[in-house]
Amino acid sequence: MDKSAEISDLVEEHVNDGDTIFVGGFGHCVPFALCFEIIRQGKRDLTLCRSGTDILFDIMIGAGVASKVIFGYLGNPGIGLGHAFRRAVEAGTLTYEDWTNMSMILRFEAARQGIPFLPARILQLGDIANASIPGTIEVKTIDCPYTSEKLACIPALKPDVALVHAHQSDRSGNVQLIGVDGDMFTGALASEKILVTVERFVDTARITRLPEATRIPAYRTTAVAAVPWGAHPSYVEGVYGRDDDQYFAYDREARNVEGLEDYLRRWIYNCANHSAYLNAVGKKRLNVLEEQASRREIG
Repeated sequence: MDKSAEISDLVEEHVNDGDTIFVGGFGHCVPFALCFEIIRQGKRDLTLCRSGTDILFDIMIGAGVASKVIFGYLGNPGIGLGHAFRRAVEAGTLTYEDWTNMSMILRFEAARQGIPFLPARILQLGDIANASIPGTIEVKTIDCPYTSEKLACIPALKPDVALVHAHQSDRSGNVQLIGVDGDMFTGALASEKILVTVERFVDTARITRLPEATRIPAYRTTAVAAVPWGAHPSYVEGVYGRDDDQYFAYDREARNVEGLEDYLRRWIYNCANHSAYLNAVGKKRLNVLEEQASRREIG
């Protein structure tokens, strides 16, 4: 079955107001193009979730598409804080759940397995399990039937939609990726629907030459679009480097509402689509980022 589509169709047909969205990426392959399209289409009241977030969460909060976030870390990785997140929490326009990275992974894993919780020794001490503190929830416990040890019950978290960017796929939706993945595929496979952008489409014969690189099988992929540079300003292992200038610029501009609005206009609202966004970045800058990467091929 051909599951290929345009990126605008992925969002229009499969992302609904009020959905819980898992946002993939782990340093690299952060699905910026998909999330920018969500902002352009004016989706609202989304709950965003993952363990360690990129600036995408902060951008989506600032754009007004998110009403809740569930995370283990939220900020500008390696650079600074989430300024829009802070303002929204202080203004009372955003609710949040603050977990540890490990507990978020366990939540997705429980949902992936189709079970209501996973037992663990974590979250029985400290503030995260203190339901009286804003941003936390009560973590229930259970007595182990084998050892009588008290264990925390980490509840499953099943997103409605997962957003993933990867290296390549065939048009049937067999998605391949190399490099670190963190909770990317645990969260994706826990989700009801999986929307994917890839740097390129390849023939199925090329997919089968290296089956171990296939991280999402076709039967789980809802739809897939070929979107070169779909992870910019993050990086894609072996294809292009991270655009640190963009991350530093966002940190400067997002410190106040006016600067954030300028950022959103320049990179999202004034760009009708991803091609227009790449034109705004400029071919010269993209060439520099390509040169930063140690070229790697799959298959």
